[in-house]
Amino acid sequence: MKRWLILSMLACMGFTASKASAQVSEDTLFEAAIQRGISEVYNLEFEKADAEFSTLIALQPRHPAGLFFKGGAIGFEGRLRFHRDEWLAAANAGRKALPIVRQASELDPTNYDIALGTGIYHYYADVIPNEYPMVKPLLLFIPSGDRKRGLRELTLASERGRYASIETTYFLMQIYYTYERDYAQALRLADRLRTRFPGNALFHKYLGRCHVVMGNYQRAEETFGEILGRVRSGTRGYGPAVEREAAYYLGFCALQLQRNEEALGYLYRCDELCRTLDTREASGFMAMANLKIGMVYDLQGRREQAMQQYRKVLSMKSYKDTHTQAERFLQAPYAY
Repeated sequence: MKRWLILSMLACMGFTASKASAQVSEDTLFEAAIQRGISEVYNLEFEKADAEFSTLIALQPRHPAGLFFKGGAIGFEGRLRFHRDEWLAAANAGRKALPIVRQASELDPTNYDIALGTGIYHYYADVIPNEYPMVKPLLLFIPSGDRKRGLRELTLASERGRYASIETTYFLMQIYYTYERDYAQALRLADRLRTRFPGNALFHKYLGRCHVVMGNYQRAEETFGEILGRVRSGTRGYGPAVEREAAYYLGFCALQLQRNEEALGYLYRCDELCRTLDTREASGFMAMANLKIGMVYDLQGRREQAMQQYRKVLSMKSYKDTHTQAERFLQAPYAY
C-alpha cells in the first residue's frame, strides 16, 4: 500500500511535469532541471531535488512550475517521513512546503491541483496531533491546521483539478474512511474510483472494506469474491497480499452470517498466507484471523482449541483491540 502511495503521488507529479515542460520546452536549462529534479524525487534524493527546483525558480522566478515542484518534493518527503513515524522530520517538511505551495497558488490562481498540497497540509496538521497526541510537542513550531478547510481544498482539487483529481479523490477516500469515519462518503468515492479504474486492486479492496465496515456483508462478500477470483486467475496486481485480505474479510463476513465452517476455511487460508508474508512480526491480519478462528471454535463448542487461539493472539503484537478481545474470551467463551 505504501509503495502504491509513493508511485501514485509521483505519477501525479509526473503528469504536472509534462504540462510544465511543454510550456517551457524552448528553455533547455529549465526543462533539464525539471527532469533531473523528478528523477531525484523518484530516487528519494530530496536534497538534490530541492536544489534542482531552486534552480528552476532562479531561472524563471515568475513561472509557477519551479515553486510548485519544490513544494511538491518537500511535501512528498513529509508524507514519506510520516509513514516512517519520523514525526519531527515530517512536521518540518510540512512547514517548509506550505509557503512555497501558497506562492505557487498566487502565481497561478486557476491551478486547482495546488489545492491538493494545501488541503493535505491543513487537514493533517489539524487531525494528526489529535490522533497521535505524542507528536503535539513536535508541531508547536508549524502553522496550525484547519480540518474543515483542508477538506474543502481537497474536494476542490478532486472535483476541479486537472492532473491531481485522481490522487486527491484517493486521499479523500482514505480520510473519510480512516479519520472522519464517514463510511458513506468513503464508499461513494471508492465506487467512483473503482468504476473508473476497474483493474486497480487497491480501489477494489477499499470498496469491499467500506461494505464491511457499514455492515453490508453480502455486498462485501460479492466484492471480495470478485477479488479472490482475480487472484486465482493471475490478474496483474492481485497477488498474495491481496488474497490474504480477501480471505480474511470473506472469513469475517461468513462468521457474521453464521456460516462457521466456511469462515474457518477462509481464516485458515489467511493465516497460511500470513506465515509467508509476515517476515518480521505477526501482521494485523494474522492477529485478527487467529482471534476469529478462536471465536469460531467457541461457537462450535471446541473450548480448549479456542483458548489456545486466544493465547496465541496474546503472544502477537496487539492490533487495535485484539489483546482486549482475546483476554475477554479467555474469561468467557465468545457467543453471538
